[in-house]
Order: sequence, then C-alpha cells, then structure tokens
Amino acid sequence: MDEYQIVELVKDRYRTGSIKVVYNFLLNDRTIISDESYERLYDHNPSISKQVIGYVNNYITRLVTHLEFPMFVNRNFILDAYLHKKGYMIRRYSPLGPAPLPNLKYIIYCVTSDTQYELQNRLVIELADLDVVSNNLNLSNIVSSVLGSKLLSKNEIIEDDELDEIRKRMGSQKLFADHTWDAELIVLRYFDRDQRELSKEVFKILQAYERVFRPYRVVYDTKTWQPVLL
Repeated sequence: MDEYQIVELVKDRYRTGSIKVVYNFLLNDRTIISDESYERLYDHNPSISKQVIGYVNNYITRLVTHLEFPMFVNRNFILDAYLHKKGYMIRRYSPLGPAPLPNLKYIIYCVTSDTQYELQNRLVIELADLDVVSNNLNLSNIVSSVLGSKLLSKNEIIEDDELDEIRKRMGSQKLFADHTWDAELIVLRYFDRDQRELSKEVFKILQAYERVFRPYRVVYDTKTWQPVLL
C-alpha cells in the first residue's frame, strides 16, 4: 500500500466506525485492529507482531492546533514506536504492545473535531514514515548515548529512568524554528487564543514541522467524505 491507499483505508474505517478511539494497529493485510484485539491475538500467535506496518493514533479534539499540527500532540508516541521497531521493550506500560514491531513503517494520526466545536465535520489524517521522522529527530544517536552497550543486544528492557532520559534529550532539541516541542504552545496561542501577532513565528514553525515529519496529510469533510481545506 502507498500513502494514499493507507490514508483512504483509515478514513473508510473511521467512516464505518470500525476504528477505536486512541490506539490501533495497521496490519499488512489491510486490517486495522484495536490495541486490545492485537494483544489478544498476540497471546495466541506472537508472529502477528511482524505483520504490523502502521500504528494509528485516533483521537477527538476541540483545538484547532491539534487539527493543524497532529504530531505535536504526543511526542512519546513517536519515540515508543521507534523503540519497538528497533527491538527494545519498555518496562513502563506501552500501548504498542508486548513485543518488538520490526516491520513498523508508518505512524498515523487520525484527528477529528469535537461535535460541539466550531470546526465541526473535519477529519484530519497525517501519515509519516517512521524512519524519516526518527532520523530527523536524531533518535538513533540519542538512544545510543543513553543505552550504550544495550544497542548490541536484542529485546533489551528499557528501564524507567533510561526512558525518561531519552525523552528528556529528545524533547530538549530545538528543531522547530529555534523552539523545542514547546512550539506547540506558540501555535496554540495563535490558533486557539487568537494571538495573531504570532503569525510569522507560526509560519516558521509550520515550515520546520513539515521538514521534520514530512507528513502526507488529507483533511476530509465528514458529511461528504471528500477532501477539503481545513
């Protein structure tokens, strides 16, 4: 499947109500299953972890910021996806399941506006290549600098203090127009607090966001299910 086909598949599953709010797994047979279903299937067939090619974070928002910049919402989700792909396991609970995901290729954000919100009937889907994103976030160097010799082993457990340090180092990088991930607060002030004097800064953050994530993005009207502008 190419990016267009995946985004259309996610949209169709959303339209039919067959995609769970929050965490979902995309398998190579075009199936999308919830995290609970995945863990039940894994108990009987651990090889299902090798069938996972995408991870879908599906959520509802009242913020324009989340519709405009979906991947700002949960940076830990991106890091955890990278760690699972590389064969690490996380001591702390991880919604990505109980096993490495060696064939995980895509991270997908599926965001819809709350029904009582001014921007009703909008579904935003952003897809990014995990290899591209992890490279632009410098995750390989950050992880190796924290874990050291663990890189030589398979299925190593990452302890809580190690995970916290990796998250801290990832979050301290100024990748978004000389801002860390606090750039989300700036765009929130612009889109959801009406501080229009921030327009130039938000434009620079948008450019940086697109360089880092290189997202394939489609916005749908949930009445017509046709692509539209936000």
